[in-house]
Amino acid sequence: MKRTIGFIGLGIMGRPMSKRLLEAGYPLVVYDIVAKSVEEIVAAGAKAGASVKDVARQADVVITMLPDSPDVEAVAFGPEGVIENIRPGCTYIDMSTISPTVSQRVAQECKARGVKVLDAPVSGGDVGAINGTLSIMVGGDQATFDDVLEIFQVLGKRIVLVGGDAAGQVVKACNQIVVALTLEAVAEALVLGTKAGVDPAKIVEVLSGGLARCGVLENRGMRIVNRDFDPGFRIRLHYKDLGIAMSAGKAYDVPLPVTAVVHEMFKQLKLMGRGELDHSGIVTLIEDMAQVQVKKHE
Repeated sequence: MKRTIGFIGLGIMGRPMSKRLLEAGYPLVVYDIVAKSVEEIVAAGAKAGASVKDVARQADVVITMLPDSPDVEAVAFGPEGVIENIRPGCTYIDMSTISPTVSQRVAQECKARGVKVLDAPVSGGDVGAINGTLSIMVGGDQATFDDVLEIFQVLGKRIVLVGGDAAGQVVKACNQIVVALTLEAVAEALVLGTKAGVDPAKIVEVLSGGLARCGVLENRGMRIVNRDFDPGFRIRLHYKDLGIAMSAGKAYDVPLPVTAVVHEMFKQLKLMGRGELDHSGIVTLIEDMAQVQVKKHE
């Protein structure tokens, strides 16, 4: 019989991830501060937890998928949190993208209570979550990783144990640098091509077949052209993630000059009221500067 999974955090990523676990036959107990999100997953076959504490006490494996470090701290720690209420010997997997230092603290507290723990942030956005094709970068020990690998395989296709506690968060910071800088590069290219009179849809088509092909072009290229900025991953969250990367650069004495520029661009977008747009909305900042809009030619 499959283990009961407690899933806390039913946002853009958490909802499709939890649905995939249900489809794979895992008993699921879910919780989110947004009642409508809970109702959606309960309708798909999950059981609603009354609180974080209630979920943790019912589950063999608890997964959290939350927006930021303070959210994980609020859910993980304290008398009503996951760590004090999950049974010793069970497993806590944090799949949020947070500060490595917070992830280290989670690991230390779990181990002190006899709870197995992994940090396992993901890449692939809402599309990857829906299709079960996420890239999952895992920090922790080999035995715990092996024990829950079948759960990860429901959610992702490339699943790698990258190192010890918090190593997953370090690799996620690296991932977010590459994604952000690539988004900005694609934005510049599409704005340049558009202002020069070339159909941006044709630019996406041809670049997708050459050395410039990448996940950003595949998943976001035509969404930019079609002006679809419904969030798969919000600008404000990528701004947060680049803040984590900048802190890591400072801690490890690694210059991140271009990351710093793109971090400021995301900050500007937030100040302009565009923080809830998909992160591909960085193109709108370049458009403003160039006084042209990328859109499909009719």
